[in-house]
Amino acid sequence: MSANVPGYLARFPSSMVPQATPTPTILIVDDEPVVLTALKFTLEREGFHVVACNSPTKALDIMIDRDFAVIISDQRMPEMLGLDFLVESRRIRPNASRILITAVLALPTIVDAINRGEIFRFLAKPWLREELIATVRNAVQRHDLVTHNELLQAETQSLNNRLREANNALETKVRDLEQQRQDLDNANRGLAENYENSLELCRRILTTYDPILGGQAKALVEISAQMAATESFTEAQRHALRSAAWLCDLGLIGVPLEMLRTFRTKPDQLTERERLLMQSHPVYGQTLAALVDNRAEVGEVIRHHHERFDGRGYPDGLAGETIPWPARCLAVAVGYVESPLSKAGKIEALLARSGSFYDPDAVRLFLKVSNLVQLPKQVREIMLNELEPGMILANGIYSPHGLLLIGEGHSLSPSTISKIRSHNQVAPISQRLLVYS
Repeated sequence: MSANVPGYLARFPSSMVPQATPTPTILIVDDEPVVLTALKFTLEREGFHVVACNSPTKALDIMIDRDFAVIISDQRMPEMLGLDFLVESRRIRPNASRILITAVLALPTIVDAINRGEIFRFLAKPWLREELIATVRNAVQRHDLVTHNELLQAETQSLNNRLREANNALETKVRDLEQQRQDLDNANRGLAENYENSLELCRRILTTYDPILGGQAKALVEISAQMAATESFTEAQRHALRSAAWLCDLGLIGVPLEMLRTFRTKPDQLTERERLLMQSHPVYGQTLAALVDNRAEVGEVIRHHHERFDGRGYPDGLAGETIPWPARCLAVAVGYVESPLSKAGKIEALLARSGSFYDPDAVRLFLKVSNLVQLPKQVREIMLNELEPGMILANGIYSPHGLLLIGEGHSLSPSTISKIRSHNQVAPISQRLLVYS
């Protein structure tokens, strides 16, 4: 740090410390040539650039075109008093440090001038060289500090203005974004409403073509919504299941009504050609559904909702987990809704076909959410992946061949659960899983 920077400035960052100019310019005004020369010589030896003037009037003119760090004036001059000159110089160069030299010490006048900021210091004649140099150096530092502070204030004001403009621009942008968000929300609501209307229109078309199809679609939508509300699906799978429930039977519109009635009541009387036509309706449904919802996962669920867990379904003969999970769940809902049996008979048929027609986990999920089977208050139905250590089985677990794996009342341990899941990978466990609450 420069030796000219006083110690108290060391507390400030270097970027905020005013740097003294290498050759600060000093203006000296005195009507006595000897004094003027002596002052000029003394200060120039200290490295200052000095401008000497014997007329305060001329000095004021010089100040108009030129800046000075320090202005030194004698008090007694013919044209005007030094104090009056310094007052006038303050108007022209307010940042300059003003020093008054006087032989006659009028203390009240000097103190008043200092208090009003008209002069920085005063020196009494005859002055001491060391005092003069120290005073001028302090005056230069004061000028640098004032100038730097003024620049900082200007920069701060500029930054504040820019910040204010940025804030205004940001507020405008936020308002625009909020308006865009509202517009987007309105558009999304409109799209959602249009989508729901499209689904309802498809159901009404089915109802008009065959009231039974319309009623089944409504039941499928209710059951699928219950299943989709669980944690067993991703968001994309939830949407695919709900939408496919509305649209899965669209392909049946191309099937003659008589053939459709025969399929419901006497499927064995269908010809091979008629049977193939019926089994093609999921493919037609996938194509028609794309006009309403072109998401691939929706079309896949519609195409595969008549596949069987054992691979004997249609149209592609997929098996096990190669069938999309929402399609496996929709297959259970379709099997329940389309069955002509009583409620109890439908449940019995689902359980009997669990592991062959249907994914056992999909059957368990259906029974869990539909509440079609009354369970004792202390018993609840769970999925295979919901088994946890400490649970107590409310029914025994059997292999598909009837072999008891774990008996009722058994408390599950981590190793037991691992064995159950490993066995399920080899031979799916088709029964319900009941545990005590």
